[in-house]
Amino acid sequence: MTNRIFCSRCIYDDRVPGIQFDISGVCSYCHQIDSLVETYGTGGPKGKKIIQEIIEKVKREGRGKKYDCLVGVSGGTDSSYMVHMVREWGLRPLAVHYDNTWNSSVATLNIQRVLHHFDVDLHTHVVSNVEIDDIFRSFFRAGVAELEASTDLGFAWVLREAAAEFGIKYVFEGHSFVEEGISPLASNYFDGRYIREIHRRFGSLPMRTYPLMTLPRFLRSCVITGVNFVRPFWYVKYSKSEAREFLEGNCQWSYYGGHHLENRMTAYLHTEYLPRKFNTDFRNNTLAARVRTGQMDRLDAINEYLVPPSPDPELVNYFKRRLQIDDKEYELVMSQRPRPWTDFPTYKRHFETLRPLFYLLARANKVPMSFYLKYCRK
Repeated sequence: MTNRIFCSRCIYDDRVPGIQFDISGVCSYCHQIDSLVETYGTGGPKGKKIIQEIIEKVKREGRGKKYDCLVGVSGGTDSSYMVHMVREWGLRPLAVHYDNTWNSSVATLNIQRVLHHFDVDLHTHVVSNVEIDDIFRSFFRAGVAELEASTDLGFAWVLREAAAEFGIKYVFEGHSFVEEGISPLASNYFDGRYIREIHRRFGSLPMRTYPLMTLPRFLRSCVITGVNFVRPFWYVKYSKSEAREFLEGNCQWSYYGGHHLENRMTAYLHTEYLPRKFNTDFRNNTLAARVRTGQMDRLDAINEYLVPPSPDPELVNYFKRRLQIDDKEYELVMSQRPRPWTDFPTYKRHFETLRPLFYLLARANKVPMSFYLKYCRK
């Protein structure tokens, strides 16, 4: 700890990619959060006014339709509470779930109970379990950090496909940069070309049920189809702990033990794979956010972060057994040099070239602003 330079405001240190510190020792990511709060009016009158205008527009454009918006659901806190919020605003959502077949039983029950409580229909895309396992196995053998990139990108494309199928123009997402932060680019990158190339090199089965978001598909959805992505937590005051308390008290919803732990693959990624192979612990995103918002003492957060995450041996065994990786291969891959995403072809240069377009799309809510901030800058 004494050899590290910590942000004087949060708990990010000089190991965070691209970090810079001002004369007061405040990191560039804290300043980024401040800038977003000012832009979106988060938690203030400006933010409330903007989200109310968006809600009224959704209602007007959705008249006569069975559903006027989509809500992506995973069984986690944020997406579950988002269902409550859109219903409270008088909207008629269709819930959309991408099932990579690694859901925990808790997450599955949470989705069922929340949607039943709020009387919301569910549309689910289920990928073939042997196909997705082949994709996961290919990323593991490639030795890259983005083991679960296929889930995040697959979910994003399923939302866009569902919006097109049901003629819906608005997708509500339960993401909060205040509560979760925005992870630095160098520590997490993925796109459709990245997934396709790694799978082509290390996989063995064709991708038939996996919803791959290629660049042409992405651009067509953004520019022509015109789906709007709305993140209400970027505008309104939101507390994850209060949301969890509400869900537990009203929907028989159950907590799953930690951020991103509602899915078994995600839990493996955050508790075993990233900490052991990459010496990376994404808990700093959430802990830093809690310090910035005053929910946690800075030194307490640093001390918690310095205690390594503890993987569940049964979860590690499940990972090996399901992906048909024996102990010898597992230890070999885990001991090999980690490979960065820059070792493989991606769309990154295309995103940089199209940066002006994506800025306009982000301002119009056609793509998330976090995508522009992370992927479209050199």
